[in-house]
Amino acid sequence: MKGQLSAEMLIMIVVILAIVGIAASQLMGTAKETSASIDKRTAALDEMTADAFKSEAGESCIEDEDCGAGLTCTGYRCS
Repeated sequence: MKGQLSAEMLIMIVVILAIVGIAASQLMGTAKETSASIDKRTAALDEMTADAFKSEAGESCIEDEDCGAGLTCTGYRCS
């Protein structure tokens, strides 16, 4: 009969859907791990970049955090 699914065909469809579900679950887990790794590396890069652009004594600044270690921003100059 046309249009009628056999038991074997139904089993194959269920198996294929299960494999697709397992693969999707594994890919989601891998994507989460990769995202966490990228976040860590981005934070480290941000910190290194921020430290590289700190002003030295006598250089211009807007806030204390613009100045290097141990310096404060007074009158728009690090001292």
